[in-house]
Formats: sequence, structure tokens, C-alpha cells
Amino acid sequence: MGQVVSIGAILLISVIVLATSFLSGIFGMAGGMIYMGALLLLLPVPAAMVLHGVTQTASNGWRAYLWRGYVAWPILLRYLIGSAIAFAAFSLVRFVPDPPLVLVVLGLTPFLAWMVPDWAAPRADRIGGAELCGFIGTSFQLLSGVSGPLLDVFFVRCPLDRRAVVATKAACQVATHLLKLVYFGRIIGEGGSELGWPVLAISVVLAMAGTSLSRAMLERLTDIQFRSWTQRIVLGVGAVYLLQGIAAFAAG
Repeated sequence: MGQVVSIGAILLISVIVLATSFLSGIFGMAGGMIYMGALLLLLPVPAAMVLHGVTQTASNGWRAYLWRGYVAWPILLRYLIGSAIAFAAFSLVRFVPDPPLVLVVLGLTPFLAWMVPDWAAPRADRIGGAELCGFIGTSFQLLSGVSGPLLDVFFVRCPLDRRAVVATKAACQVATHLLKLVYFGRIIGEGGSELGWPVLAISVVLAMAGTSLSRAMLERLTDIQFRSWTQRIVLGVGAVYLLQGIAAFAAG
């Protein structure tokens, strides 16, 4: 794996990793959306997916460990069933999205989640809910690198407090990011050509640092503040990416 990422790009990626991991550590998402969009400006889609997967696996894995006492394990195990089905389907077709499509899906994801009415919203704690969550979450991971806002649809109405939501979603995200790594790094086989081990190692360390720093902030938030700020941030970021993706399609 040859390192072709410039020193300047490495420094920029390092700052973004620390900041977005801190943000994700508080809200359980949003940081991953911002990070994915930034990587698309610096790297081809497969390489961006791999670096995003490595960093987010570290960030979510460390977050799940820090809040391990709050993980809803039955939901996680059922989530893995849906993830495996989606991964198998994508592995058969070996689809690689182009940057404009990734941006459009990134932008649409939080709005699709927000538009689901209460009466129609599935719940991860109900029969079939976690399995459907795993299938949809993994599918969107392989299309755009991000699925946090859609996962929130399945968790926001569950009888879980903010720490259980963050912990369980983090554990679920570890599974989908690992599958994304396998898909783009091995099955597609083009994900590592733009990266070097120093980039991956620095990203992992900073992702864990940002996640650790966020713990005190999450403790200070109330459940109402947590849900309110989550929606504002992801919708704002989604709007920016949606406009960028539409502009890219129009220009291309």
C-alpha cells in the first residue's frame, strides 16, 4: 500500500477526524456525515470509503466500549442479521457509487429520516425492526458511507435514554463500517491504493481521542437537548451535501 496522500492532506484529515469524532461522540452521528463529505474532496470514492470506515470503526468502537454498560445487546444481534443480508446483496453486484451520487445520498439521508411520520416509523426494539434497520443501514453505508440519521429513525422512539441510544447505535455502526471496509477494501479491491499506514494509524488514534473528549459533553446534555441539536445539525449538513450533489450532477 503506497502512501500518496500529501503531508498537507494528512494534517487536514487529522484535524477533521478529531473534530468530527468529538461531534459524533456527543450526538452519535453528524460527525460521520461531515467527515465523509470532506474525504470526497481529497480522495477517490473507494479510498474515501476505506479511510472513513477505519476511522469510524475506531470512533464507534471506542464509543461503544466507553458506554458498554448501556448497549442493548438483543437489538445489536438482530441488527447483524439485516446487515449480513445487505452485504451479501451488494457483494453480488459490486456497485461503486460516483462522488455526485454519494453526495446526493448523503444529503437525502437525514431528510428521509426526518420525513417519516411517527405512526409509520419503525422501532428497533420491535419485531423485525432491528433486522430492517441493519439492512437499510448497511445499504446506505455502502452507497454513501453514512447511515446514522436513518438509524436514528429506528432508535429515537425506543424507550432508551440518550446513553443507551449512543451506545447501541455505536455498536451497530461498528458492524456496518467493518462490512464497508471488507466491501471496498477487498471485494472492490481499490480502497487502499491512495492510503498509507501512517494515515490510517493517525486517524484511529485521533478518532479515539475525539470520542473520549466528548463524553463529558454528552453527560451535560439533557435528552431533549440531545434530540433537538441532533436534528438541527444533520438537516443542516444534509442540505449542504444535497445542493453540492445536485450541482455536481448538473455540471457533469
